[in-house]
Amino acid sequence: MYLDKQRAINHKYRIPEKNLWIVALIGGAVGTTLGMNRFRHKTKHISFKLGFPFLAFVEVALIIYLVVSDQSNF
Repeated sequence: MYLDKQRAINHKYRIPEKNLWIVALIGGAVGTTLGMNRFRHKTKHISFKLGFPFLAFVEVALIIYLVVSDQSNF
């Protein structure tokens, strides 16, 4: 998010939104959400503003589920 924000400020080639979504989908939703809010980047886009936090919630819930279900096997 920081790099794309800097590129936007400097009118340089941007990181495609598709790539930002790919990073979020492969486990980076918490980081992309934090970066979006920290650097105030993509916060006006409803798909990012709602999608990244929702995806982060799903990823965290999945991790918690996997950890809890794995510990019940001991």
